[in-house]
Amino acid sequence: MKRWRNRRAVLLLLALCCVGTVIVPSPPARAEKPQSIAREFSAERLLALDRYFLDMVAERKIPGAVVLVQQHGKPVYFDTFGNLDSGHPMTRDAIFRLYSMSKPITSVAAMMLVEDGRLRLDDPVAKYIPAFAKTKVGVDVKGGDEHATFGLVPLQRPITIADLLTHTSGITYGFYGDDPARKRYAQLDIFGRDWDNASWADRIAQLPLAEQPGTLWDYGHSTDILGRVIEVVSGQSLYHFLEERLFGPLGMRDTSFYITDGERRSRVAEPFPGDRMVGPVVGMHDPAAVMQWEAGGSGLVGTAADYARFLQMLLNGGTLDGKRYLKPETVAEMTRDHVGPQSGVKRDYYYFPGAGSGFGLGFAVRTKELASEPGPVGEYRWDGVGGTFFWVDPKNDMFVLVMAQSPSQRVRMEVDVRKIIAEALE
Repeated sequence: MKRWRNRRAVLLLLALCCVGTVIVPSPPARAEKPQSIAREFSAERLLALDRYFLDMVAERKIPGAVVLVQQHGKPVYFDTFGNLDSGHPMTRDAIFRLYSMSKPITSVAAMMLVEDGRLRLDDPVAKYIPAFAKTKVGVDVKGGDEHATFGLVPLQRPITIADLLTHTSGITYGFYGDDPARKRYAQLDIFGRDWDNASWADRIAQLPLAEQPGTLWDYGHSTDILGRVIEVVSGQSLYHFLEERLFGPLGMRDTSFYITDGERRSRVAEPFPGDRMVGPVVGMHDPAAVMQWEAGGSGLVGTAADYARFLQMLLNGGTLDGKRYLKPETVAEMTRDHVGPQSGVKRDYYYFPGAGSGFGLGFAVRTKELASEPGPVGEYRWDGVGGTFFWVDPKNDMFVLVMAQSPSQRVRMEVDVRKIIAEALE
């Protein structure tokens, strides 16, 4: 109990004194926003995060976590819990598999090319990846005996860059749902070899779309294809473009697709042995197993400190430490709803943003306040199936970032942490 009382005292003192030097690299610049309208945090109520994550570790729900709450450009809560693996305590510089938290990064990179005038949202994907000019849509065709057979029909319009950003391209994943198009993803060998991004995109283009472009929000490989578009437009590999335009300038020193040195490998957070599946047939990958494929939708690894700098840049309207990455208008466009009722985009059982949220250009966007899911209109967010999640709340000039490696507990943690954060905002 003595350790717990000391821990509470130190955390309370840090929060009350507004210490802002706990992030490595240096803390992001303070956001230039009117702060009088933002709700402030109760330091004592934030300690509920301590109790929650200590219990999660003690009950062996998760092996460990790094938790960061940042407001007005400064951390108000930043702590670690549990272990990297069975023998090493969790550290603030722990490296996590980001999975789908790669998608916002790749989406930002694409919008940088849009700002450069080298890419347009209404460009056909086939302009950059010619194999998509032959893509068709898979449909059920009823035969004379009333049994459906699988057929192909032409596109009513081309897939566009905007479709890739909003997940309305018709390109899906093959590990959920049972419609004929998704089954083709499972049947075609798209993961069995070490494809580079060019070969992998051409392989995807051979598969039927699950629906016509622009008609349904359908989570899938759209951002992976966007990563290949970035390569074609920039003339660089996806990683080299990200390193040159984002990771290097932002100081995201530990963010990459693969880990090639021993020191960084020792900092990789691991799940429990029985909690490694992120889908029915997909297990958590080994970031030290270097491949040619650089998956813009799911392949990055990184630290909480790195991702915090990315999020603070967005919260600041596209700037950090005096350098501009995106225009404020571009950030606003990315974080508004593009699939609302007037868009004509339908939603089905697999609409993962959920009730009360639309989708922007790479993020879920809150459009309604819900009692069951605290958070203001205008909040934007996403998560990674391996156990990481974030949300950015411009109204209160803050973001929340949780890094863990526990696929089975991700949804539960996000629900619980949201309630704690809502209660801690005074």
